[in-house]
Amino acid sequence: MERKDFIKTILGGIAMTSLQPLYSWSKDLKVQETKLPALFVGHGSPMNAIEDNEFSQTWSKFGREIPKPKAVLVISAHWLTNGTFVTAMEQPRTIHDFGGFPQELFDVQYPAKGSPELATETAKLITSTNVGLDHEWGLDHGTWSIVKHMYPDANIPITKN
Repeated sequence: MERKDFIKTILGGIAMTSLQPLYSWSKDLKVQETKLPALFVGHGSPMNAIEDNEFSQTWSKFGREIPKPKAVLVISAHWLTNGTFVTAMEQPRTIHDFGGFPQELFDVQYPAKGSPELATETAKLITSTNVGLDHEWGLDHGTWSIVKHMYPDANIPITKN
């Protein structure tokens, strides 16, 4: 079974089609303010960052279908640290943390602003461990390869942990 078919099977097709079932479900919730959905989105091959395929088209569709967020908090396994950190710089750099791919992929830049305020708030909310504020790492391909399709204008602040 191909990966995309497996994902469709496990998630009932929601991940590869539309967020409409999530919206329908959320309408029944008694919420005082608009809350955006939490999405689990795996980037797959780094090449998805520069290819026009079902994955990149779906990420673009998500960006059009969900309300525009004030900021995005990305939880990514692409940052190996001794401890727990969240990026807290005003302008995170685009990190190309891979090898053996075409130059076109290394040329990608995603100049989204960071959100020191969101980083600070995130660190305060997590009480099970100490969370440090990082001013060096940036946005790795586990982050920018997806959000560049969702928000191609890089006009949404991105914070990563």
